[in-house]
Amino acid sequence: MKGSIIIVSFFILGVILSYSDWIPQSVIENDITIYILYLLMFFVGISVGSDRTVFSAVKQQGFKIFILPIGTIIGTLAGSAITGLLYGGRSLTDCLAVASGFGYYSLSSIFITEFKGAELGTVALVSNVLREIITLLFAPLLAYYFGKLAPISSGGATTMDTTLPIITKVSGKEFIVISVFHGIIVDFSVPFLVTFFCTL
Repeated sequence: MKGSIIIVSFFILGVILSYSDWIPQSVIENDITIYILYLLMFFVGISVGSDRTVFSAVKQQGFKIFILPIGTIIGTLAGSAITGLLYGGRSLTDCLAVASGFGYYSLSSIFITEFKGAELGTVALVSNVLREIITLLFAPLLAYYFGKLAPISSGGATTMDTTLPIITKVSGKEFIVISVFHGIIVDFSVPFLVTFFCTL
């Protein structure tokens, strides 16, 4: 939990510094975060490559490795549909479009803004950012109460990048490949599902 709080604290600090105009405009325009993400993935690759037991986890799972991302997609959409029906403020397709971001807030919010307008695009942004933050904060509790795959499912599309460090910490190195694979599959589904629900 301490590690999650530190991560979120740095996020909040970044928001405050940027909002206060303390971050040079050149840093914002050049999107330095993508290069930091590349560096993070490089070190994750080193960690995976140096631990031979990681790949045995995938072999042990076999085709079952596809169950987790499919379960994440179906569970998220089902939960969103139920919430949408109970809330009643938005159409079912709007709720499903927002849920189809699976934590990939940058892409999904852009798509939804183009198709449905800035209001729903903002809802998608906030919803998907919250999914990532909840995973960062509560990954230890999710792993403890629901099993080591729970933080991966909670992270959605973010499990191959931003939430991977905390997932690795709470679930173990043997789940790195499963987490990355899960993130890739869920990530790949985002543009198709968001577009599909936005056009219904």
